[in-house]
Amino acid sequence: MSDGSGGLFARQPPLSSMSKAGGERLELPCGETVPLTSLDLGMRELDCDCGETHAVVMDMHPPTRFFPEFLVDTLEEAVETTSEEMPDFGTPHLMGMVMEEFPEQVAVADASDEGDVGFAMVWISGFDARRLHEVIVELVVELMEHAVSHAESERAMTEFEEKMLEFDVTEFVDQYRDQRDLDPEPYV
Repeated sequence: MSDGSGGLFARQPPLSSMSKAGGERLELPCGETVPLTSLDLGMRELDCDCGETHAVVMDMHPPTRFFPEFLVDTLEEAVETTSEEMPDFGTPHLMGMVMEEFPEQVAVADASDEGDVGFAMVWISGFDARRLHEVIVELVVELMEHAVSHAESERAMTEFEEKMLEFDVTEFVDQYRDQRDLDPEPYV
C-alpha cells in the first residue's frame, strides 16, 4: 500500500528530533529527562517524575504488542515500505504513524551505537501504554480505511464502513490487552 508519495511509511523522523544515546538523557514530552541506560527491555511504561505514566516502546517490541498475529501478518503483506533500513512493516512504522499524528507527544532516541542498552530505538510517549495502544489502533483503522477507499469496489468501501461503525476501539484494546496479558505488573 502506498500513498503515492514514496510510501506512507517512507518518512523517518528528522535526525534533529532524535536524541543520540551515548549515555545521554532523553527529554520526554513532559519536559523531564531519563537516562537511556535506566530503560529496561521489558518496560512498557515509565513512572515519571512529572507524576504521569508514559508508554515505552522499543524497536524489538513486536507489533503483536498491539495487534493479533493475523492482523500483523496482513499488514506486513499489504503495507509497502520504502525504507532500506526497515523494509518490513513493524513497530517502528507504527510509532512513525504516532509521531506523524502527535509529534509533540513522542520522544525518540537512536541508541544503535550504544552497547549498554540492548535496543536500537526507543520511543516514550506522553500517553500511558493503554492510551498509546488505542491511538495506534485508531491510526491503523484510518490506514485501512484509506486503503479501502482506493479499492475499485464501492461495495467493499460500504462494507468496511459498516463494520467500522460496529468496531469499538476501547473494547478491542480491553479484550486484546486481557488476551495478551499486557496489564500485569511484569509488563509495567
